[in-house]
Amino acid sequence: MKYKLVKKTVIAGVVLYRVEALRDFGSVKKGDIGGYVESEENLSQTGFAWVSENAKVYGNARVYGNGRVGGDAMVFGDARVYDDAYVFGNARVYGNAYVFGHAHLYGDALVYGTAMVYGGEWVSTGRERGKDESRKASL
Repeated sequence: MKYKLVKKTVIAGVVLYRVEALRDFGSVKKGDIGGYVESEENLSQTGFAWVSENAKVYGNARVYGNGRVGGDAMVFGDARVYDDAYVFGNARVYGNAYVFGHAHLYGDALVYGTAMVYGGEWVSTGRERGKDESRKASL
């Protein structure tokens, strides 16, 4: 196991737990306190995936591989963040949306519905991908 759930909190009616690293991996050090998840199903125990700062992952959402969620970002519904994707700032990923590859979402970016953001795309403040939109940026 690479992390454990600690400090239960209720936010907007959802019970969330802070994560605490049990060992070093990637840039995370043993004892580091991360962000919030609803259950261990939300954050993989393998790879370098991590939820940090005040980020929240809940519902059936999953962060795995080397995916990272940080800042005040939220990933929920059935959304997925994986590979080397990074979601941070106030970004939101929800519905059945997928963020993967080397994609980065930040600022107030929104990705929702069945949208996919992948490759080397950066989606920033004021940008959104919704419904069936997909985009791969050239690397």
